[in-house]
Amino acid sequence: MQRQGSIGGSAAIRIRATGGVLLVAHLAFVAWLTLRPLDVPWVMPANLRPFAGIRADLALGWQEAARHLVEGLALLAPLGVLIPMAHGRISVSPLGSLVRTVAAGALISLGIELLQTGVPGQIVDVDSLLLNTVGVGLAHATVVPAARARLRRRSERAHRATVPQEELSQGRTPTIPRVGIAP
Repeated sequence: MQRQGSIGGSAAIRIRATGGVLLVAHLAFVAWLTLRPLDVPWVMPANLRPFAGIRADLALGWQEAARHLVEGLALLAPLGVLIPMAHGRISVSPLGSLVRTVAAGALISLGIELLQTGVPGQIVDVDSLLLNTVGVGLAHATVVPAARARLRRRSERAHRATVPQEELSQGRTPTIPRVGIAP
């Protein structure tokens, strides 16, 4: 049985499978990047104050701040596209999809930050959680609605090509006057 609003046929299976494989591969890369132990002589304390790390980056100059901000935004940004792709539905509320994807991205980022507490050389930073979540939302908002609209148009064109057009109307349907029933 096909779910309502999902892409039909083998294309749906290919898109979902590709999305799932890419999602797992990206999460494995992010885990390797963020959860490997680092050899450092000393470790900064955890940053639990929102925007304190961003302010510190801005104090270093605009080039260094831009590099840190872009790194924070880009780390989990592909999840904004890969999560809906793995889900495989094209007829979904855009706002609901955005909220679900951003919430999933925020939870994944929170999980990474919590796992970093036990990794030598890695520090917890609430600003990276915020930047990762914003990156997921931006990627979703810029790519997913346009991609879904394109898939819907392609699906409608294919549906119109397979369904024969109905015959043209030949006027009103005649009605028969009612006749009363005898007693």
